[in-house]
Amino acid sequence: MSLKIEICASSAESAARAQEGGAYRVELCAGIPEGGTTPSWGEIMAARELLSTTRLHVIIRPRGGDFLYSPSEIGIMCRDIEAARKAGADGVVFGCLNRDGGVDMEAMQHLMEAARGMSVTFHRAFDMCRDPFQALEQIISLGCERILTSGQEATAEEGIPLLKELVDRAGERIIIMPGCGVRPSNIRKIALETHAREFHFSGRLPRESGMRYHNPRVSMGGVVHIDEYRIDVTAPEIVAAAVNEIRDLE
Repeated sequence: MSLKIEICASSAESAARAQEGGAYRVELCAGIPEGGTTPSWGEIMAARELLSTTRLHVIIRPRGGDFLYSPSEIGIMCRDIEAARKAGADGVVFGCLNRDGGVDMEAMQHLMEAARGMSVTFHRAFDMCRDPFQALEQIISLGCERILTSGQEATAEEGIPLLKELVDRAGERIIIMPGCGVRPSNIRKIALETHAREFHFSGRLPRESGMRYHNPRVSMGGVVHIDEYRIDVTAPEIVAAAVNEIRDLE
């Protein structure tokens, strides 16, 4: 089985650039500073139109913050899954936890039913689980195709020991996909030490805003400072460099 790279793309433009670099799949997200939220219908449609050889997955996350969702939020997520399906997405990405750091099986079952027939990734909510091995078995029982995880550490490189154990325990039952801090300079090491077959990263570079006038007194993020005059866009050359690093491991 060949090794695959998934790019976290914050726009349809980044999705197209990921394809140019040779990505197998794109995870389309909005709200990257919050860890990723559901993108707009228009963004999904635009990405789908631009991607011809790269698969499109859409994150389903109605807000930032924790992964403990109310019944109304689960309803919103079900509607967003249906919208992603109608837009032509190949898969969706979500994860729900209970108060005690376990997988919320009831909420997940509702979402899995809504996503029937689509590829499902359980995202990095996994890294907030109290017991990763219990969560692994629960997620497998739900029928998810893969788990995106940093090995419950700040970066996937730091999480290599747990990632390796997860890959070993999962076997052929589910894909363990390392993500967070993956880059061309360490992807080969992560691949060799964990035996993972899929990898997730963004590969973005900053691009200056075209605005000539800046108001230094105002930030749209309020107390959380966000640089409104910088746009991060996926760089095809970074994607291609990562693809080349693991090409001979296939």
